[in-house]
Amino acid sequence: MKLLCLTFVFLVSTTLTTATPPDATVYQNFLQCFTTQTRALPNTLADVVFPQTAAGYTPALRNYIRNARFNTTASPKPAIVIVARSEAHVQAAVVCTKTLKYQLKTRSGGHDYEGVSYVSNLPFFLLDMSSFRDITVEGETAWIGAGVTLGEVYYRIWEKTKTHGFPAGVCPTVGAGGHISGGGYGNMIRKYGLSVDYVTDAKIVDVNGRVLDRKGMGEDLFWAINGGGGASFGVILGFKITLVPVPETVTVFRVQKNLDENAVDMVHKWQFVAPKTDPGLFMRVLLQPVTRNKMQTVRASVLALFLGKSSEVLSLLNKDFPELGLKQENCTELTWIQSVLWWDNHDNATLVKPEVLLERNLDTASYGKRKSDFVEKEITKEGLDYLMKKMIEVGKIGLVFNPYGGKVSEVATTKTPFPHRTKLYKVQHSMNWKDPGPEAETSFLEKAKSFYSYMAPFVTKSPRHTYLNYRDLDIGVNTHGPNSYREGEVYGRKYFGENFDRLVKVKSTVDPENFFRDEQSIPTLPSKPANTPAKPAL
Repeated sequence: MKLLCLTFVFLVSTTLTTATPPDATVYQNFLQCFTTQTRALPNTLADVVFPQTAAGYTPALRNYIRNARFNTTASPKPAIVIVARSEAHVQAAVVCTKTLKYQLKTRSGGHDYEGVSYVSNLPFFLLDMSSFRDITVEGETAWIGAGVTLGEVYYRIWEKTKTHGFPAGVCPTVGAGGHISGGGYGNMIRKYGLSVDYVTDAKIVDVNGRVLDRKGMGEDLFWAINGGGGASFGVILGFKITLVPVPETVTVFRVQKNLDENAVDMVHKWQFVAPKTDPGLFMRVLLQPVTRNKMQTVRASVLALFLGKSSEVLSLLNKDFPELGLKQENCTELTWIQSVLWWDNHDNATLVKPEVLLERNLDTASYGKRKSDFVEKEITKEGLDYLMKKMIEVGKIGLVFNPYGGKVSEVATTKTPFPHRTKLYKVQHSMNWKDPGPEAETSFLEKAKSFYSYMAPFVTKSPRHTYLNYRDLDIGVNTHGPNSYREGEVYGRKYFGENFDRLVKVKSTVDPENFFRDEQSIPTLPSKPANTPAKPAL
């Protein structure tokens, strides 16, 4: 089970066939509006606007579907796919979708775990931002388009400077637009914090089709799209980011132990060390059920990035974390860009060319489900032993523990919409499978829910906090009816804590009619009941 790159990577042979095409007048009306807005001739838009009958429709839709659960004949399909190639295309897509009273879904990289960015049970159009790939690196800053991948960001930075990087995710095919706007993080989170902590400007198309930068949109909206998700407020076009310094030499290592090798002791001690040690050290724990000598066990792996030399991290951990048993042969010294390759499962990172980071791996997916939790107090050895035995019982489940502390926890929880900065660590629940069909899906989803219930005593409560970028529709869905605010508050408090209130105020100001909506978007404030006439005095 591949857990380093938090995505779905197996080829799927499932054929995606389109549903019955909508009334042809919908496409004609949209095209007429689109050409009017962009002043483009219809015959110049063949690679931009795809109705279901177009030859390019299926690849345009499938290329960035990253979860095979939403790549079936039964999956709802957009009436039109718009592959935007300019700001004018995005503006027209917003204006024309509003005019036709359709729902608009916006997708950058397609790694939305629940397919929220490209699936809907309502009539909808899909705005695909994958062609917004411009990256301009100047000095210690860069402008990056919403459709660039993190691998492309890292490569273009490396092209210009060998002494800078950017604190974002470890999976190269993740789209920057969704990752950053959702409060993305990576293996430099303890040294530098979140991706959004280094965003200094942004461009967005608002509900009226206007292109706005930070000054034009104002500080409230700028705050909201830096961790509150962009899709509730408009269409992200790009971000201006500040790069961070990285040393000439970094160190990576992997240490693995099974249950009979004191894995429980190692993971227990990890909780006391990983969130509190040198901020330049990020140690992730992976827990996976495995079979060894025909016996079921759990393998605990500690994977790390240290922003320094191996001698330094060896000295540090042999003193503070002897249970890890770190040795020199476990450590590999690399450049920062090579460490990016190593975290993408290229163990021979020194032999792999960085150009591999430019690969987008189109139209690849397997079946999967993700859930998440946050831990505030260390889990006891007895609790960890219980969880690992439950992992064996459930099977297929994987857990990823990501430590906080360091820089991420020094920033106020209201500085950005991301409220979880003071937590000890985050847990990702990962369930992957290859078997197609609804029966297999139902079975694996139930297993994911079962293990989620086993985890409940050990994580945050009231609410049970969840990470927006690990989207989970099990925690609540909005039908956008008369109870929209209350429905939104259920999942909104779990994702955003006290920051939910400010997000709602921003949403109500910039999109009062709730055009930008999806199954877990930020709702508007509930409408106040009409004033009732005062009773006459007696």
